[in-house]
Amino acid sequence: MSVVKSALADSDRKVVGDALQGALVDLIDLSLAAKQVHWNVVGPRFRSVHLQLDEVVDTARQHSDTVAERASAMGVNPDGRSRTLAKTTAIDSVPDGWIKDGDAVRVLVDALRVVIDRMRERIDATAEPDPVSQDILITLTADLEKHAWMFQAESA
Repeated sequence: MSVVKSALADSDRKVVGDALQGALVDLIDLSLAAKQVHWNVVGPRFRSVHLQLDEVVDTARQHSDTVAERASAMGVNPDGRSRTLAKTTAIDSVPDGWIKDGDAVRVLVDALRVVIDRMRERIDATAEPDPVSQDILITLTADLEKHAWMFQAESA
């Protein structure tokens, strides 16, 4: 039962809710992965990579709140619990221990690619049922793609 009523038909609300929930999980896990790498990065490019990682964390956290609030507005309960993340994430685990700066960049680029690919699928899925949610997904994907570009340029 939902106490918040959506203007969307139930079938559309399900599609949009699934897309928003998946985006929420990916964004929360991306922020956690980036923070883990941030704490453990070492090497000659430590400072620049360290600061870039915080930018990714900030972006992911900001967008996760927007996504969760959009889900709530649609009458869908957002679920950012750790057990939900553990069951549904597609991001690979961050390596244990210190992470050389070049490896840190690769870890983040790989995580960003996974999330971006999944966001693009969600953009397609929400085009018809809810262009408003689709717009949120487009905006956050653009921000993630910018981070991916910057990390790739860092390692060129």
